[in-house]
Amino acid sequence: MNMIRTAMLLALMTALFMGVGYLIGGTGGMMIAFFIAAAMNLFSYWNADKMVLRMHHAVEIDERTAPEYFGIVRDLAARAGLPMPRVYLIQNDQPNAFATGRNPQNAAVAATTGLLQRLSYEEVAGVMAHELAHVQNRDTLTMTITATLAGAISMLGNFAFFLGGNRDNNNPFGFIGVLVAIIVAPFAAMMVQMAISRTREYSADRRGAEICGNPLWLASALKKIAARAHEIVNPDAERNPATAHLFIINPLSGERMDNLFSTHPNTENRVAALEAMAQHMSAAAPRSTPRQAPEARADEAAGPWGTRPAEPRREPPKKASEPRWGRDAGDGSKGPWS
Repeated sequence: MNMIRTAMLLALMTALFMGVGYLIGGTGGMMIAFFIAAAMNLFSYWNADKMVLRMHHAVEIDERTAPEYFGIVRDLAARAGLPMPRVYLIQNDQPNAFATGRNPQNAAVAATTGLLQRLSYEEVAGVMAHELAHVQNRDTLTMTITATLAGAISMLGNFAFFLGGNRDNNNPFGFIGVLVAIIVAPFAAMMVQMAISRTREYSADRRGAEICGNPLWLASALKKIAARAHEIVNPDAERNPATAHLFIINPLSGERMDNLFSTHPNTENRVAALEAMAQHMSAAAPRSTPRQAPEARADEAAGPWGTRPAEPRREPPKKASEPRWGRDAGDGSKGPWS
């Protein structure tokens, strides 16, 4: 079913790309757009994840360079029955995260330094479980390719200014066609992104809560991320807005409403759904020992995969060239790596 959805999406985005080509250059422009779209689909399948990670200057880490963060992803992947994904760190003060990759065997997850500094151990686990849910649901290929093609459609619309006004280009609609290509095509691509992202975020929230074992951890994380995401500018996301729907919370400024123009569902709606899920889980197992709230002290809380060690692991001394993160939340609270 996921393969069918992916194929339908690629067909839709390719048709939209061809339509823009027709509006700009008529039949010739449509054929050129078709071959470009076909090449981009093939290229995106193999390389879109690398492109997205490069756009956001993500650096791959391992257990030596970031033991707590890497360990969370490793243990959650094991709980979900997934292969260990590549783990990346983005030097960015805005708390956020995303997943990418064409399949679970070639997946990658990335978190910002702001996320690791500002969230508790349990909240980070909830966020990374959400991203692993995208991997397990095979959303990453669809969402990454959509980001690539949507960016290309917007770029093609901009080219219409220079390519669409010439009468010799076999454009049957003239200036009207160019105007439609400039305005409508990028808008249509954005609508496709919204439809994909908004429906899949709820699904990933639910599955992520199941993976980490406590919906309230993710709910608490979403509240903190949403509160900070629109206060702290993410320059890489602003330069590449077509990738915004990949993140757990919209990284762009000014996107707060759950309306037709939002790439993400309203955070309050997501939190309410997770809280309802937590109540249902509690009612289904009334005799089980309740888990501690996300705000519990880091040295007393149980981890999502069992009891945490009494003594947290100590990071080895970092070289001056390595990123320094996880020491202070910056808002008076301490992160799990303090």
